[in-house]
Amino acid sequence: MMTWGSLGLQDSASPLMEQLTYFHDHTMMILILITTMVGYIMINSTFNSFINRLLLENQIIEIIWTILPSIILIFIAMPSLRLLYLLDETNNSSITIKTVGHQWYWSYEYSDFLGVEFDSYMVPSYDLNPSEFRLLDVDNRTVIPMNAQIRLIISAADVIHSWTVPALGVKADAVPGRLNQVSFLITRPGLFYGQCSEICGANHSFMPIVIESVSVNSFLTWISSSSSN
Repeated sequence: MMTWGSLGLQDSASPLMEQLTYFHDHTMMILILITTMVGYIMINSTFNSFINRLLLENQIIEIIWTILPSIILIFIAMPSLRLLYLLDETNNSSITIKTVGHQWYWSYEYSDFLGVEFDSYMVPSYDLNPSEFRLLDVDNRTVIPMNAQIRLIISAADVIHSWTVPALGVKADAVPGRLNQVSFLITRPGLFYGQCSEICGANHSFMPIVIESVSVNSFLTWISSSSSN
């Protein structure tokens, strides 16, 4: 059964997603206030029997309903522009990962380490463990250390894909012949799921993304074992 909590945004796992959530709540409060005020005026006008049939214009009201929406738009636009710059900002990255979208799986390459690359396929339903999610779990998770700035370089080998992880506030198109770049930082350990959000063909729904956030020591252990293999 769907609950009200499942209708909202996912719990944030990065500073970018926290800012996106704050902006969402900020904008929704403004919309609720506007909707409430307009609804009150409409209901009040419906049941109001006082009519001025000689009233042709009111310049004061016209000035108010011109200036007031402009001020409201400024209160929405300024945080929005700030957030756009934050999303495009690329800080000094600790780790660079390259991901390439294929029909229909993702391949990953850890550019800072030798020989660490793998393909990530969706786990079929008949191979799932009881603790895994259908259509979301993969055979090779993307392991990332938490509290480290990650630079992700995204491209595609065939058609346009889209690398998306909602809990991290990250969404970037994977375009053949072009490199797109996103930067993020994960603030807590855990598994974070995403999917290709571009309609890329028949198996578009079957190329999920799983990010596993671990401690730095666990990441170094994993990267050492992956390099030796």
